This record gives sequence, C-alpha cells and structure tokens, in this order.
Amino acid sequence: MPLQDVIHKLTEGSGSRVLTLALVFLGMLGLAVWYDKAAFKNLSTIEGMDAAQLARNISEGQGFSTQFVRPFSIHLLREHRTDNGPPLGDRHPDLANAPLYPLLLAGALKAMPFGYPDTLASKQFSVYLPDLWIGIFNQALFFVAVWMVFRLGRRLLDEPAAWVSAAVFAGADLFWRLSVSGLSTMLLVVVFLALVEVLSRLEPETREGATRTEGWVTRRAALAGALVAAAALTRYSFGCLLVPVVAFLAALPTPRRPVLLVSCVGTFLAVMAPWVIRNYSVSGTPFGTAGYTLFQDTSLFPGWELERTLNPNFSLLTGGDLWRKLVTGLREIVTNELPRLGGSWVAAFFLVGLLVPFRSSTLARLRVFVLVSLLVLAAAQSLGRTGLTKDSAEVNTENLLVVLAPVVFLFGVSLFFVLLDQVGLKAPAFRVFAMGAFTLLASLPLGFSLLMPVNSALAYPPYYPPYIQQKAQWVGETDLVMADFPWAVAWYGHRQSVWLSLKYREETSPKYRNDFYALNEQGKPIRALYLSARTVRSIETQALSAWLRAGRPENWEEAVSDWDSFVLLGVYLKAEIPRGFPLKRAPFGLQPELFLGDSERNSGKPIKGE
Repeated sequence: MPLQDVIHKLTEGSGSRVLTLALVFLGMLGLAVWYDKAAFKNLSTIEGMDAAQLARNISEGQGFSTQFVRPFSIHLLREHRTDNGPPLGDRHPDLANAPLYPLLLAGALKAMPFGYPDTLASKQFSVYLPDLWIGIFNQALFFVAVWMVFRLGRRLLDEPAAWVSAAVFAGADLFWRLSVSGLSTMLLVVVFLALVEVLSRLEPETREGATRTEGWVTRRAALAGALVAAAALTRYSFGCLLVPVVAFLAALPTPRRPVLLVSCVGTFLAVMAPWVIRNYSVSGTPFGTAGYTLFQDTSLFPGWELERTLNPNFSLLTGGDLWRKLVTGLREIVTNELPRLGGSWVAAFFLVGLLVPFRSSTLARLRVFVLVSLLVLAAAQSLGRTGLTKDSAEVNTENLLVVLAPVVFLFGVSLFFVLLDQVGLKAPAFRVFAMGAFTLLASLPLGFSLLMPVNSALAYPPYYPPYIQQKAQWVGETDLVMADFPWAVAWYGHRQSVWLSLKYREETSPKYRNDFYALNEQGKPIRALYLSARTVRSIETQALSAWLRAGRPENWEEAVSDWDSFVLLGVYLKAEIPRGFPLKRAPFGLQPELFLGDSERNSGKPIKGE
C-alpha cells in the first residue's frame, strides 16, 4: 500500500480511531508512570494490607484464611462451635472481607514476576515491590473504568462530551490515590459502570417499537441482578444497590415488570447464596464481623473497640446510638462530601443539573437512578462508619459515594455542554478552548500532585517493612503475635497476628473479659507483643499530658489507661513488667518500637519481672 494511502487511513479513514485510542492509552500509561514516580507510597491503609495478605494466602492455596486475627472474630467462632475445641488455630477463617476483590487480587499476585522480598537485605529500602504490583493491578482497572466512561458518554450524550467526561475522570486526583491504596474501590467502579451500561441499554428496549426480544430484556435484568451481587461480594454494603435497581426496573414502561423484577432479585440471591452459606456455616452469621459495623463507632463501641473485643456486651446498646450515628454521618456527607464528590467540583454541576430536564427518557431515568443510589448509599455509609474513616478520611472502604463519581461527572459534564450551547459562540476553536479549560481546571489537584517534589514511598510511621520483618522473623512461622497493627504484621511479616486487646489485665467477670490473658487462653499462646512507633509516641504524649493534668506524680498512673501504664510505668520507667506476664524479652531494644517476646527464645535482653 502506498505511503499516502496509509497516512490517509490513519488520519481520516478506518484507522483513525485505532490511532486515537492507541495515543490515549499511551498517554494514560505515561501519566501512570509519572504518578507512580512522583506520588506512589507503599500501602498505608488497614483494608489495603488486609486484602493483600488474604489474597496472598489464597494464591498460596490456603483458601480464605487470614493472618490478621480480630478478637471479635474469635468470639463469633467460639459462639458458633458445638464442640469444645479451641477457636484459634494456625488457619483462621476470614470473616471480615467480601471475597471477589481478594480472589482477583490473588490471581494478580500469582502472576507477579517476582517474589516477596526480604527487605532486611536492602541497605536503602524504599518501595515494597508487591505494593507497587498491587497498585499497577488497580491502575489497570482504572484504565478500564476510564474507557467505560467514554463509551457510556458517547452513547448517551455525544463524542465531545464523552471525551471531556473521560478526561475529567482520568484527571481526578482522588482516584489516582485510590488506585495505589490497595482498596477494592477501582473494581467497584468498574462493576458499577457495567451496571449503568446494562440499565441504559435495557430502558430503550422496554418502550414501544423496541427491536429486542422479551428474552433479551429478561436476561439483561438478570445481568443487572448479578452485577449488584458482584458489587456486594466486593463490598457488602453495596448490596443495598438492589433497592435503586429494583426501583428502576419497577418504573419501566412495560407490562413485563414483574418478570424483570423476579429475574433481577432471583439472580442476585442465587449469586450471593454460596458465600452467605459459607459464612453462616463457619460463624453463624451471614456476613461475619462485617455484619456488625452498624454497632461500631457508637458510644458503646467507639472507634475500633468492637473488633478488638473478645467478649462483647450488646445489652447496653440503644436505638438512640444508631440514630445519632446516622444523623451525624448524613450531616458530614451533606456539608463536606457531596459538593466535592469524587474529589472534584464537577459534582456540583451534577447537583445544579438536577433542575434541568432531559429530553431523553433514558437519561432522565438514569439520573433518577443515580440520585436514589446516592441517597441509599449515603445512609449505608453513615451507618457503616467505623474508625477507618477517622484513620483515612477519603481513602477508605467506607467511602461508598466515591464509586458513583464517574457517572456523576458524566451528568455534570452534560450540564457544562448545555451552558456552553447557551453562550451562543459556535466557533470550533472556542468550544475546544472551553472544553480544554474545563478539563484542566478539574484536573488541577492531580497536576499539583505530579509537580510536587518526589517524596519517599515509605508510609512511616508506622509502616516500615524492614522493621516489621525483623520482628516477625524472631518468632516461628506459625507463632502468634499480638500487635497494634496486625494487618501490617500479617502482610509484611507473614505472621499470624491478633489485634491488641482492649486491656492488658481486667478484673471483671470472665464473661466480659477483654484483656491479654483472655486472648492468650483461646487455644494458641501469644509469643510476642509488638507496638508500633506511632503507638509508642502516642502513649508517651498522652502520659505526659496526664502527668501535667494530675499535677502530682502519684496521680499519673491513675490518669492513663492500663496499656499506657504497662508501657510507660513498667517497661520504660521501671524496666519492669507486671508479675505473671509471659513476655519478658526485648531483643531489639525499647525504641522506636516496642517488641517483647516470650522466654523460650534464646535471644533478647530480659526485663525484670516474675
């Protein structure tokens, strides 16, 4: 073929679209490399490391077993067992995570071209390569989501609106942060976009003059139910999307609505059933510990206390606590999150656009679906908030509304084009300039992230893999460690780790004991106590403040909690531990982290105590 014909085909013929897509893909790839070079950090979220260690266990053939042990999961297992066997063993079933994301992540880790590195051998440690690999996996999902937004925008709006919508989404700094967090958010975005795609294709085929068969429409309703189930199996709280999906199907202009509803709900239940049955057979609950998030971060169980509780007492919980949690969460969403949904002011265009009617019934019904989804997920997000939201405000699995942001951007961009048409200037150059300016302004936060000086990839304190691996290697491969960051010990140290008990000693009824000794009696002895640098510093600061408030040294011990007293008064000031405490050796010193091991090891300086 002559060179002139090749150039014509690539610029104006059938090859132009392929060339455009190739250039966009290379641009996105270059942006990803730039972002990872400038802003990548090792995993720093609880859920990210929890999912990673669970996925590794799956990839190694250990099934859905976790090395991150929550005391509350021990309680559920113990209450459900009919025999007298110990509830804690070498393989502890995971009761906290939905299965789909860890399962897919396990496949990615299985295909990882390198192993899990021994960071102790590195003189200048920076990037933990498996963390980077997980980021690349999620960025691949991000690329797929951007392509899906473009396809959806081109079909529902037009090509210019599709390009701007995809560019605004691709330029959202929050989604790039989520892509390297190790969270399941990018997978949820892909599933939700697929659901919107199915519903947008289903709606026109229920009107008069539709060309599709009734079987095709019924299968699409079933597919919608399956996608809602996939979202719920990625993050349980997304099962509530069944409500807006059912409402969408019930409002369709077809006499076959009952068939569509039965097909959708039936498929949802059929897909969910196997995992719910597994959870119930293991723990006697349909969703394990995740089903109790409703009670977390209440006056009875503030922060993460419920998950750290071995013997909870729910009798004091009232409906007022739940109502207060709901109202407080909704107020936070309305005042702070909704106007900047997805980390972008483009969400405000969506809210204003609610006043502008659509001529297309498909767009009108989809917008109502998104609005109802926002309301339902806002309630679920409010009631499901735990200490995770306080630990990381935007980048956490409890941020449900962010999953809807790409479709919200799409509708926000549609209002922008309505306003652009109202200006009356039809010059192509002006329109291109306006679209570029809109996209550039929406992407400014990402631009600032890319232009910042390159920072360290370390998320320290408290996560420094060489420190964690050093401590983990001191205990045996099947030994149990109690830690204040067990998710990190499980992921980086590859050791079973139970969350720090609420107290180290508690004088109360055995029925409600939540101390070290109660956990140490669950069938597997605790071989080490590991407190991170962040917790040690927090205890020091808290104790100093208590000392100043008390005014007298003799009141100091009464002003701090028992773990604080254990660490400061015992370990640091008196170099002495309480009598009967089994962990007496400090093989790595007392700073910047505190690691105490049992006396069966041959290394480590013993601390006084009987």
